[in-house]
Order: sequence, then structure tokens, then C-alpha cells
Amino acid sequence: MSTNAKFTYAIAIILLFAAGMWVASQGFLQTKDQAPSSYAALGGDFTLNSAEGPVSLTDYRGKLVVIYFGFMSCPDICPTALSGLSAAMRSLAQDQQDNIQPLFISVDPERDSLDNMAAFTAFFYPTMKGLTGELAYLDKLVRQYGAYFRHVPLENSSLGYTVDHTSRLYVIDQQGKLIDTIPHNTPVVEIEAMLKRHL
Repeated sequence: MSTNAKFTYAIAIILLFAAGMWVASQGFLQTKDQAPSSYAALGGDFTLNSAEGPVSLTDYRGKLVVIYFGFMSCPDICPTALSGLSAAMRSLAQDQQDNIQPLFISVDPERDSLDNMAAFTAFFYPTMKGLTGELAYLDKLVRQYGAYFRHVPLENSSLGYTVDHTSRLYVIDQQGKLIDTIPHNTPVVEIEAMLKRHL
């Protein structure tokens, strides 16, 4: 390879590297109030019931909201997810905790009473609220957030049925927009870091 060819090749490599760094920086510099395009069509407001009365997402404007869809008789997946969230929140400074509202939305309204959910959520974190509503409304809401659930009959079981459902944490920013989701079994330190990033 001639000297001129080597020089041209080196310049091309440098330009490609610089272009890659610029593209990466644009993603990194995206402000926290800009929802990623993958979430832009998802999320939205809702009103559900709690033991203290109706609760709407708009009630928490100015706070980061973390939502989990599940059900109280879930044997292990729901408790694992809620325990991970509560541990991550307890790792934060108190002022940071005060700016996050965790919500547990039951997709099993037939069995999960409002009073029982209030005790259930308080066990995991003192300010976590338990919410639910009509099954048809919940079905629409869950799909609105890009999740799913379905009731599955259980033969020879006193429970009668179980519920298959998405197990993710849904992070809503201070303006009420869905900005992130956290997969099931994400380590506590990573959940903590993600929450800090959005505060």
C-alpha cells in the first residue's frame, strides 16, 4: 500500500470513529424528560381504586412513579419484583425516596380486595399503593403500557385459577410519561442506578 493510500485509509478510519462517537453522544445527551421512541406510544393516565379512594396517575405529577402489574396470590414472581424495588428505594437518600411513588396494580380484582392490598403493599414499602379496577379497564390499561395478563384455570386447585402476566417495572417521569421499563430479576444496584438517573 502506498503512503498516500495509507494516509487516506487512516483518515477514513478516524472519520468513521468520530461519526460513531457523535451518534453515541446524541443518545447519551438525550434529556431525561424525553421519552425514548420505543415508549412514545405507550403509557398514559388512568384512574383506579385504592383503600383510600380513587387514585389517578396525574395525582403524582412532579414525582417519579414506578408501576408493577401483578396479583397478591402470585407465589414468587411478584414478591421478588416488589422486594427488589423496595430494596432499591431504601438504598436511596430520603429526599430521593420522597420523590418516587411506587404503585402495585392488581390484575386480579376478584380476589384482591382494596384493604388487603393496602396491607400487602405496606409490607414491601410504606408508601407503595395498591390499586385495581374493573377487569375490562385493567385489560385496556395493561395493553396501553405494552404489557399483558390472562387468567389461567387451575384444575384440582382451591385457587381456581392463576394469572400469567408481564413482570416488569414501568417508570413514569415527573410529567406522566412512560420513560423506561426494568426487566424482572434486574439486580437491586441496577434498579437503584436507573431510579437515580431519572430523578
